[in-house]
Amino acid sequence: MKIALLAPAGAMHRYTGNFGKAIHYAPLTLTSLAGYVPEELGAQVQIFDETVERIPLEIDADIIGITAITGTAPRAYAYSEHFRKKGITTIIGGPHPTLMPMEAKQHADSVAVGFAERTFPQMLLDFKTGSLKDFYYADKENDFLLVKPPLRQLLKKDGYITINSMEATRGCVNDCAFCAVYALHKGKLFKRPVKDVIAEMEQLGGKDVLFIDPNLIADPEYSRELFREMIPLKKWWFGLSTADIVHDKELIALMAKSGCKGLLIGFESINQLSLSDMNKTRNKNVDYFELMRVMHAHGIAVNGTFCFGSDEDGPDVFERTVEYVIKLKLDLPRYSILTPFPGTSLYEKLKTEGRITDDNWAMYDVEHCVFKPKKISAQQLEEGNIYAWTQTYNTPSILKRIARLHKVLPLNFMCNYAYKNYADRLREFDRKRMVDNTDIKD
Repeated sequence: MKIALLAPAGAMHRYTGNFGKAIHYAPLTLTSLAGYVPEELGAQVQIFDETVERIPLEIDADIIGITAITGTAPRAYAYSEHFRKKGITTIIGGPHPTLMPMEAKQHADSVAVGFAERTFPQMLLDFKTGSLKDFYYADKENDFLLVKPPLRQLLKKDGYITINSMEATRGCVNDCAFCAVYALHKGKLFKRPVKDVIAEMEQLGGKDVLFIDPNLIADPEYSRELFREMIPLKKWWFGLSTADIVHDKELIALMAKSGCKGLLIGFESINQLSLSDMNKTRNKNVDYFELMRVMHAHGIAVNGTFCFGSDEDGPDVFERTVEYVIKLKLDLPRYSILTPFPGTSLYEKLKTEGRITDDNWAMYDVEHCVFKPKKISAQQLEEGNIYAWTQTYNTPSILKRIARLHKVLPLNFMCNYAYKNYADRLREFDRKRMVDNTDIKD
């Protein structure tokens, strides 16, 4: 059996887009699924990640698996329909098909709903016997994740800053109004046995590790055990955390001792009312300046994210946020536009209020406005977002934020200038370019 696994990409993140190698790590989905192909099939597996290469329109495969998030769903559907016309069976899964399975089924032979590693092997076995079903639902999910190591050797390794991406946990307990992770897992947190995480880390080449977990400290006791076991490995690792970690200085010290060199933290807004509107409860009573002081004191760089467009954001939010970010000396700021992903409470609210203005999922890339804001116009929101990006990532602003001594300074410079390129090209990606999939045809 010949199997091809595809990860389509939106216009910005495609290999022809503006998302550079320095800020692009290897995804886990395709390599993980490849590891679940039943050995008895004797299958040949190839993967195509459109963030680093073109997905060929002629693929020698018996069955093609496609993964999709909301922003890539239209392109995933286009590829699926293209290969179905050639007589190739297609199956589709990922966050968006899990949230919108009936929609996805209109474009594929079969849909995986939920954790694909629990359904993918059976889908392949059923395909082999000619009994492929329309839908496959993951069985009851245990608290612990028992996952196989991804087949990283299938990657085009030179396309990523690191291929050592991995996960220790999956899901998130925080009900942020905009977050699709909570919508997918309903607040449940799944954890791998610590010994399994450590065993995988020991097999990784190089010094770096990148955890993709939405919140690596969601279970503090689990995190403490993991970090203690990581200390002897002497790795440099990067991951994600919530801002309220500032209240646990002991945990921060342990993170640093275990090799943490960078964290992505969702600041989301400098406005407490906006945080409340987004149900970002973890950020209340957090002093962002104290957070940055403690992180930098432990040699940890911060990739801080901000989200514009809440019902409490007025026209002055962009300039005030940029000024604030520079004063914070935030290592790697990132801005986005509030986006109502299906399944989230934000989506239900805006849909009920009749405020969703664009139903093409390709526009749901967090850099375009797809709803009617309350205190500003959609144009003001998009222009303000671009203003924040470009003002933050001009050279003087970069130097003001990161010109200090710490071990990851060279990496920090490289990432900042990769984001500068990203910011400088944002205007290239208008709606016409975002929704265009005409290249997927013979």
